[in-house]
Amino acid sequence: MADANIRIPTDARDRLAEIAAAEGLSLRAYLAHLADTLLTPAERAERAERARKVLRQWNGYAPSTAEQAALDAELDRRLAEATAR
Repeated sequence: MADANIRIPTDARDRLAEIAAAEGLSLRAYLAHLADTLLTPAERAERAERARKVLRQWNGYAPSTAEQAALDAELDRRLAEATAR
């Protein structure tokens, strides 16, 4: 596998290196792990659509676009509240 150089602020590099070390990984291995485990927006959308299909088949749950937006807003509100503590 070829390596690539990525320019980021020194503070960000140092923070990532500290997080990696705490997990027993080099910064290189940690970043590779992140790339392998994080989903792209398209992958998240695909996964969400599969979940909606499963729920629709299982129990008929089929929220409208407006209901989905309201549920997303409620989740965002609760996450913000939980992280503000």
